[in-house]
Amino acid sequence: MSNYAKLQNGSDIRGVACEGIPGQTPNLTLEAAGDIARGFLAWLCRKTGRRPENLKLAVGRDPRITGKDLLAALMRGFGPWGVRVLDCGLASTPAMFMATVFSDFSCDGTIMITASHLPFNRNGFKFFTPAGGLNKEDIQAILAFAEDPAKAAEVLGELAGGADAVFAGSDQAVFTAEPADIITPYAAFLRELIIRGAGLGERPLEGMTITVDAGNGAGGFYARKVLEPLGADIGSSQFLDPDGMFPHHAPNPEDRAAMESISAKTLEAGADLGLIFDTDVDRSAAVDSHGREIARNGIIAMAAALVAEDHPGTTVVTDSITSRQLTEFLEKKLKLKHFRYRRGYRNVINKALELNGEGIDSQLAIETSGHAALKENYFLDDGAYLATKIVIKAARLHTEGKAIDSVIEDLKEPADEQEIRIPIQAEDFAACGSKVLMDLEEYVKETDGLSLEKPNYEGVRINFPKGWCLLRKSLHDPLLPMNIASDVPGGCEEIRKVMARFLLQYEELDRSVLK
Repeated sequence: MSNYAKLQNGSDIRGVACEGIPGQTPNLTLEAAGDIARGFLAWLCRKTGRRPENLKLAVGRDPRITGKDLLAALMRGFGPWGVRVLDCGLASTPAMFMATVFSDFSCDGTIMITASHLPFNRNGFKFFTPAGGLNKEDIQAILAFAEDPAKAAEVLGELAGGADAVFAGSDQAVFTAEPADIITPYAAFLRELIIRGAGLGERPLEGMTITVDAGNGAGGFYARKVLEPLGADIGSSQFLDPDGMFPHHAPNPEDRAAMESISAKTLEAGADLGLIFDTDVDRSAAVDSHGREIARNGIIAMAAALVAEDHPGTTVVTDSITSRQLTEFLEKKLKLKHFRYRRGYRNVINKALELNGEGIDSQLAIETSGHAALKENYFLDDGAYLATKIVIKAARLHTEGKAIDSVIEDLKEPADEQEIRIPIQAEDFAACGSKVLMDLEEYVKETDGLSLEKPNYEGVRINFPKGWCLLRKSLHDPLLPMNIASDVPGGCEEIRKVMARFLLQYEELDRSVLK
């Protein structure tokens, strides 16, 4: 039996899909993809109570070099069961969810073939139903079916007819999906949002220059199919053409080189606004006309300010590494409530859903990574939708002679920030990490000048006289990430020294990163 559980990455599946980086052996094989397709179908049939031939699925992909082969492998898993499958080609992750929403598609489930911002040799799958993205428990169930063909077949029943098969050999069939275009209606959906939201006619972006950086991922359509038809000058945009080797920079709004590149290009072009997407367009960040980044705490502040216009007093759920200054901006300037929760985009989305279920209005769930999910948009983390909200505001401000940075001009940033990732070398790294965190809580309680942040939902967050530190376990890896922020320039070093004195006692940690 295959051990596919190792491919789980929270609420996604990710793995090494091809050779190309020394020491990284492929584990997301074509055989694995076929088994996972069968596992997803079995899971979906059980969930819906419907036979496979009565279901409609859609599959899209980012431009990674293994995408087409993985699609063919998925079809080998789907095809024998008679399920109808649409091949949406190059697409974005949010667009693939919308294939469950748009009436011309009305899919029962969709898959996006992507590994987000990871290197070219990686790939993976993100799954959706009309209820939204799957949770980690759903992925566990899918992988359990993938590992046990007999169990999956028991759910699926006897082979269903209806699939077009061309036999390539005596014992192998090639199953084909129906071509479909999801990006065209998705782009039209976003254009209509801008037209209605800006209230400036059919070409509301006339006279504006907007620089888009797609990082050679799937986001080039946003410049060409959304902004340009509405009048924007997109001539300064870069890396719009898909290239699965990502030759220019990592397609990642958290990558320093990527942000420096879009900032420089926006400034050079004299653009009103810069926008950057990750590979599969579920994350985004922005740049103002001065070339200054609107990312991490800044993108949260921007999204919250836009939501606050229509939903005063709402609760904004964020991940755990946001700054003190952001909380002050949200609560004192915007008069919103800040619920600082845990890392992981599904974690913040699920917490917002939970709060709404308890009668607490939460319109926005957002990570510092750029994953932003709005209640008005199915709580889908959609980088293009957030960019659209920003573009609408920028268009309105443009008519007043103002720039987008005016929205968050009162946001202050930490004077100094650091992140240190501490490897755990113990075999049972989860237990070791838990022990370190438990000991740290006691250490803080006994140390003058330090205090524990309360409430706190992840790791140990410590208040220092002029800053703070969060030590937590990584979501998936044998690591203790440590985030430090200081209110004074150079102040992170003093906090790091205090933390190092405590952490150096643990031989199970790679202490070299602390020295």
